[in-house]
Amino acid sequence: MKFTGIFITASIALFFSCKSKDKMDTNFKAEKVSRTATYNVNADIDTIFPLYGAFEERKWADGWAPRLIYPATETIEEGTTFKTDGHGHGEMEFLWRISKYDPQNYLIQYLVSTENRYWTITVKCKALSDTSTSTTVTYSYIGLNDLGNEINKHAIDKMYSKNLEDWKEAIDYFLKNGKVLKEN
Repeated sequence: MKFTGIFITASIALFFSCKSKDKMDTNFKAEKVSRTATYNVNADIDTIFPLYGAFEERKWADGWAPRLIYPATETIEEGTTFKTDGHGHGEMEFLWRISKYDPQNYLIQYLVSTENRYWTITVKCKALSDTSTSTTVTYSYIGLNDLGNEINKHAIDKMYSKNLEDWKEAIDYFLKNGKVLKEN
């Protein structure tokens, strides 16, 4: 009898907590923020495009340290999944998945998520000549809660504070010196 009373009380509490959560969810409005930048690099497209792969990025992005989940080897394909450390805001890690990979058209897209938000990063390269490549990068963030909406506004402003010229500078440095440009 005592167990039945506890079970009924717990069931009622669960029912009302779900109702309360549903009510909170109807008041939440997800926000999307997106930004795009294009820059040119003085190298051929077949040299540049692979550098946007999760594991090749280590060559030019200081501190980039993906931890592979799937597949068993560092292979770039749709479905490749890995984690990285978070970048503040209380988010300890990011879960990454390659959602599109079309090397014939020099396109790669990542889906990244945390408990507060998710976003896509789309990278598209275009040959300008045999020695020059244009890269267009689009970040699109969507909040999963109010905190996620707020984090996204700060994250996109920070990411595009230099309109991704910092990416170009880091890649140029790697191509010239064969090593990562260390951040201050």
